Amino acid sequence: MSENAAVGVDHAAMANAVRALSMDAVEKAKSGHPGMPMGMADAATALFTRFLKFDAADPAWPDRDRFILSAGHGSMLIYALGHLLGYEGMTLEEIKNFRQLGSKTAGHPEYGHAPAVETTTGPLGQGLGNAVGMAIAEAHLNARFGDDLVDHYTYALAGDGCLMEGISHEAISLAGHLKLRKLIVLFDDNEISIDGPTSLTESTRQLDRFSASGWATARVDGHDPDAVAAAIEAARAADRPTIIACRTTIGFGAPTKAGKAAAHGAPLGQEEIAGARQALGWPHPPFEIPDDIVSAWRATGARGGAERAAWASRVASHPECEAFRAALAGDYAKTLAPAMRDYKKALIAAPKKVATRKASEMALEIVNDAIAETIGGSADLTGSNNTKTKNLDILSADNYAGRYLYYGVREHAMAAAMNGMALHGGVVPYGGTFLVFTDYCRPSIRLAALMGLRSIFVMTHDSIGLGEDGPTHQPVEHLAALRAIPNLNVFRPCDAVETAECWELALVNLTTPSIIALTRQGLAPSRLSQTDENLCARGAYVLADEADYDATLIASGSEVEIALSARERLAGDGIRARVVSAPCFELFAMQPEPYRQEILGKKPRVGVEAAIRQGWDAFLRLKDGFVGMSGFGASAPGGALYEHFGITAAAVAAEAKRLID
Repeated sequence: MSENAAVGVDHAAMANAVRALSMDAVEKAKSGHPGMPMGMADAATALFTRFLKFDAADPAWPDRDRFILSAGHGSMLIYALGHLLGYEGMTLEEIKNFRQLGSKTAGHPEYGHAPAVETTTGPLGQGLGNAVGMAIAEAHLNARFGDDLVDHYTYALAGDGCLMEGISHEAISLAGHLKLRKLIVLFDDNEISIDGPTSLTESTRQLDRFSASGWATARVDGHDPDAVAAAIEAARAADRPTIIACRTTIGFGAPTKAGKAAAHGAPLGQEEIAGARQALGWPHPPFEIPDDIVSAWRATGARGGAERAAWASRVASHPECEAFRAALAGDYAKTLAPAMRDYKKALIAAPKKVATRKASEMALEIVNDAIAETIGGSADLTGSNNTKTKNLDILSADNYAGRYLYYGVREHAMAAAMNGMALHGGVVPYGGTFLVFTDYCRPSIRLAALMGLRSIFVMTHDSIGLGEDGPTHQPVEHLAALRAIPNLNVFRPCDAVETAECWELALVNLTTPSIIALTRQGLAPSRLSQTDENLCARGAYVLADEADYDATLIASGSEVEIALSARERLAGDGIRARVVSAPCFELFAMQPEPYRQEILGKKPRVGVEAAIRQGWDAFLRLKDGFVGMSGFGASAPGGALYEHFGITAAAVAAEAKRLID
């Protein structure tokens, strides 16, 4: 282990600088969580000064160690460290502007706002799931490119709350099964929650729980830096992931609030801070850090510069240099366009009825051949989600080079791990379950959108069309709920051609996650004319037209074929209908106003979707009609359910006639 290079500055002084900045910033903001940063300052200082591989001058160095603050409410810990270590932009003014509009120092760490923040955390346990994904990405890329290019650890700081959340069980079970030996969790074992002592709600033997999931465990005094360092040293040599329970005192140093819930989520108050300064031997005014302590921290921040430079030289001379850099760049627009163009031609030349979940598998055969960085998976529904293609080996503890993960029944951990992989870089994660189970991973989907990650969620069995499994498994409100999330593209293709186009769009968009909602039931081909343009990129487009139409029928996914059938019915009665396919509401909303008006026109409109009407405002006016669901589904064959709930060509035609009359 390496000791701090600065002479004459001891560990306590460096840790107390973190404590002082944390309590002063929270006090100035009159808002925040001082307790955890003060309690974990010793452990964090030991980690950063003795172990963490990073270079503050290059926060994006691909082979850096990752540090994830899963207990994101303690954000002042990472902000104080960012400032002390010399990360660009993490000025003292940013510390003073903690929790203020426009500052880098948001209430909870936000990816892309402040350097040194590896992921957005705050919803407890999410960072732990992200860390598992980052460790998976590291293990996979190490297996592909070797130690010279990829060799780093993932550290996560988690609190009692993170470990109470259900996602923690899913995440640690997966990590233990995969034997992710470069994953190390520092557990802030302070025995305090917002309501009071954790004994009010918790009696779990956490280390036994982790041990049962295949982790190495250790327990240390979190205020003894040498004990923390020895535990980290042992963890780095372990053959499995490790949790280190650091017994700490929340609000360490505060004379009357240390060790109490009062230190958790509110400013300490000026009198308490004055007492803490005295107890810690910190006589300096608020926001003032002595030069020798700053220098010691800056030396730590610069320590990795030489190692980073050596790594860059190895990359430049490595035979896999071009492939490695391409993997990190992750830009596949030029790669995918010709492959998808040829594939669409083949589909149109030989159209056939196919469920879009099967069409997704067919598209993935093209994608996974063209892109070596995809890592697929499913939450125990591989055969139903159709997410595994023939050319993918299994990613396991025995084969990290594999590109397909069996996540087990762990939807939430799957989504969080996918986000971690996307954050890590060098891989493109996609994972599947049933659309109804987006409820089980929605927090991670939301955070993917908030962070702007290319996480691709493959959600099959997307309506009552799944049939006999009944209303527990039939999504009704889910499309609306997902479309309500900003910066999330919800794709619902109507046939194999649209499915291919939606996959292409999901893969080339680097800053927006995607839901690809797919059917269980077979669908007739709707796109029968060849075009090199990706029509789904418009969000909605005219699929079938009339020169002087009387009504516009708008549908997504499996209901497009119903709209086309309704058009034929109306034609028999002398009524001309335009059919618009709307595979992605979000992309349509981004189109220029003239295009949207051209597509929708001024005639009566009928929306058709086997879901609730909520969210259709981009297409329908109050006076327009909608054929869909207004309640839960039922257990029966899918075709019978469409008849039962009135989502039929006859019903669509009748609604159009009503509006025209």
